[in-house]
Amino acid sequence: MTAEYKDTEYNYGNYSDFDYGDYPPANSTVQEFSKVFLATLYSLVFILGFIGNGLVVCVLVKQCNQSNLTDICLFNLALSDLLFVFTLPFYSHYARVGQWTFGDFMCRLISGSHHIGFFSSIFLMVVMTLDRYMIIVHAHRVARYRTKRAAIILTVLVWMLSLFVSLPDFIFIKAIGQESQGVECYYPEESKVWEHYNLFTTNVLGLVIPLLVMVGCYSRIIPTLVSMRTAKKYRIVKLIICIVVAFFLLWAPYNISLFLKFLLEKEIILNDKVLDENIRLSITVTEAFAYTHCCLNPIIYAFVGEKFMRRALQLLTKLMPQRSDRQLIQ
Repeated sequence: MTAEYKDTEYNYGNYSDFDYGDYPPANSTVQEFSKVFLATLYSLVFILGFIGNGLVVCVLVKQCNQSNLTDICLFNLALSDLLFVFTLPFYSHYARVGQWTFGDFMCRLISGSHHIGFFSSIFLMVVMTLDRYMIIVHAHRVARYRTKRAAIILTVLVWMLSLFVSLPDFIFIKAIGQESQGVECYYPEESKVWEHYNLFTTNVLGLVIPLLVMVGCYSRIIPTLVSMRTAKKYRIVKLIICIVVAFFLLWAPYNISLFLKFLLEKEIILNDKVLDENIRLSITVTEAFAYTHCCLNPIIYAFVGEKFMRRALQLLTKLMPQRSDRQLIQ
């Protein structure tokens, strides 16, 4: 949900508290663009994310007896992305009508679930990056520790950490009626400090630390792969580069836009009408594209693998004849 409508995920969009001086706090063109753009993009991300991650879950459930640490992480990554996309229809409606119509309980639940899905997805990518690093660079030392039990413990810790980071959304966010804008879902005045907390966690835990881990690990992984005598090494190197580049290009612009908005609100940078409207528009656009990362996760982490592709094709092959038979019977 963009800052124009006081996004319940990050909640940096509470523009009603910002001192705009002699000019109005909103540009109607930006607002109308947000309503159409966000409602459309959220719907597309929901459909694509549901199909892609749903297929990952189905394939891995069918092969649960053969699961390893990577499969368990992929399964939980797909679940976290599904949790994330299931909240998007609510935000699509929020963007389209311009107010929250689902009540206080759903305001807290959807906001907190959205946050959990976001952070668990990022944390699981970090875990998978560290796992790749260990099995490629330190294969002989860690092979015996890559068990199902270790994978389950790691994923449980990831979900617990994600829940802990997201607790302020469950506790402090409320559905609050506004005279001019109807009901909004955001932090009330007495809990504004948690907006800064969200800014910190989103930028540091959601971008800076994961990016540093990825760059650090893959900078060691790539030279090791290149030195190996395997025909697949260049495909793996390309995949690694795609993972880092996709993560950075999709999430960095959004985090930078949020940080610029924070600087503008604190008047650390010049309080300018044109700059304010440009930042509003930037948050709207970059946020929607950042959310598409959950659609790319199945492609990047699952479908590019030959083993997983075989499993997916086998599952689809089994389902297609059954569907055809039912149609013939009818």
